[in-house]
Amino acid sequence: MTLQQLEYIIALDKTRHFVRAAEMCGVTQPTLSAMIQKLEDELDCKIFDRSRQPLVPTEPGLEILKQAQVVLFHANQLKEKVKSFKDEFVGNLHMAIIPTVAPYLLPKFMATLKQDFPDIHLKVSELHTDDIIQKLHTADLDMAILSTPLNNLDILEVPLYYEKFVAYVSPSEPVYENDVISSQDMPTDNLWVLEEGHCLRGQVFNFCNHELHQSTVYEAGSIDTLVKIVDVNGGYTVIPELHVDLLTDVQKEHLRELVEPEAIREIAIVIRHDYVRQGMINAVADTVKKIIPSHMLDARLKKFAIKL
Repeated sequence: MTLQQLEYIIALDKTRHFVRAAEMCGVTQPTLSAMIQKLEDELDCKIFDRSRQPLVPTEPGLEILKQAQVVLFHANQLKEKVKSFKDEFVGNLHMAIIPTVAPYLLPKFMATLKQDFPDIHLKVSELHTDDIIQKLHTADLDMAILSTPLNNLDILEVPLYYEKFVAYVSPSEPVYENDVISSQDMPTDNLWVLEEGHCLRGQVFNFCNHELHQSTVYEAGSIDTLVKIVDVNGGYTVIPELHVDLLTDVQKEHLRELVEPEAIREIAIVIRHDYVRQGMINAVADTVKKIIPSHMLDARLKKFAIKL
């Protein structure tokens, strides 16, 4: 069994086509087929059901593929560990970011990382939290930026910054006359929230301390959409601090501070506990520090490098 054979079966699982898998791996189709057959003979197990079109993994093949992904992850970790001793910031970085953070962080993040660390080849996926956790478990991601805590013992969290929430209120709402709004006393009538799957949705109801009344709530897909809905239909919503800069001067007049308690979320880098690319995680953290206002940054992140 070789790492190359594991790479071949992962490629075949992704493409479900021998020719495309061979092209992905940079070998001929007969070579790839022969090497996969040799692996199946060694394991005495069929990894793929070739009688179906497109081909699919067998039941034991699914488990083999999961383990192969983890083995390849650790093999790459070994290579990266050697690079870390040389303080090299090179190689591929596949990270994910949640939709309620991506609009504020990602555009500048990509440009700054490319400028400061040109030898890092970045691939970013915008995913919901549950999908990120699953892909971290299967080693399909190197790291992610999302809202924490996750309360998951298998994942290491490195706080980056803390972001307040503010209320965006239509002038037609009675609470518009208040200078501040109590988080605990926020009415759920006319409250517009994100659809299921967004962690921000859960955070809104955590600090509101209310249950969702489906008859009075429309679930939108983005924060920008929520703001526009309030502008046209009335009601109010809750938005993160970094969205404020995207509002017009007139829209900013509709903002109200949330108090008692103050509504805030922690944004962190999350990785597997066996992640070893210390240089890479510091490259990401240093890039974030250049984008996020200093007053929002985690105090430890301002002073210290991340040690794994």
